[in-house]
Amino acid sequence: MTTVQICLNSIDKVKNFVNDITRFDSDFDLVSGRYVIDAKSIMGIFSLDLSKPINLSIHSENELEQILETLKPYIIE
Repeated sequence: MTTVQICLNSIDKVKNFVNDITRFDSDFDLVSGRYVIDAKSIMGIFSLDLSKPINLSIHSENELEQILETLKPYIIE
């Protein structure tokens, strides 16, 4: 499992993010405080506080490089 911090501070970013990660068969979790939601759930994402960075847990080993490349616009360095 790999964890990165992402920023989803607009509705368009959330829609594009969900479209990008649904292309992968891996599981993704968003962790914000004590809440853990499925990152492929657009309704779940909107239930989080999107004004702060969110931790994304990627449960994949074989596609990891391709996933990280796809998620570059959202990742906070």
